[in-house]
Amino acid sequence: MATYAAIPAIGQALLGLLKQSCPRPEFEGAIFELYQASNFKKPMEEGISLFLYRVTPSTARRNLPRRVDAKGHRFRQPLPLDLHYLLTPWARTAAQQHKLLGWALRFLEDNPILPATVLNHYGSQGMDPFLPDESVTLVFDPLGIQDFLNVWEVGKPNLQVSATYLARLIAIDSSVVEEEPPLVGKRDIQQGRLDET
Repeated sequence: MATYAAIPAIGQALLGLLKQSCPRPEFEGAIFELYQASNFKKPMEEGISLFLYRVTPSTARRNLPRRVDAKGHRFRQPLPLDLHYLLTPWARTAAQQHKLLGWALRFLEDNPILPATVLNHYGSQGMDPFLPDESVTLVFDPLGIQDFLNVWEVGKPNLQVSATYLARLIAIDSSVVEEEPPLVGKRDIQQGRLDET
């Protein structure tokens, strides 16, 4: 199960892979950044921004098994999340912007599974948020026109062609140990009452 640092690690890994694979010199000046709402007021000149616009509980799998450590401690159930991203290409001309978008869409479609080695490499900053056997699946998840316009409220008046992606089933692990009641040793049954010790 992943730690809470998994959320930034996923965005950083996506941008790191795009940056590493970006065809040069075709997109020589392209930069790759995580965006907040305020960044849309003064966007980059050329590159790709990734904006986490929504986080929802995963509907794919709600009842994940509890983690048990080497000492037998049982932890609370992990929190399964889906992360919703807005990927936006930026360029000085529409043609360059469209080429950058086309390249990014094809690259992400060819690489939909992000293994723990990639996620930990780009997003670790001293700790590995994902266990070695974990991965994240990325799905191209287009929005309807109204939903797309609602997401773009943060970027007015700089509405841009964009793509929306879903990173599925990120299980955020708990560090809270579930205390288990002691086992019943014997039952003492008397008329009118039941005592357990």
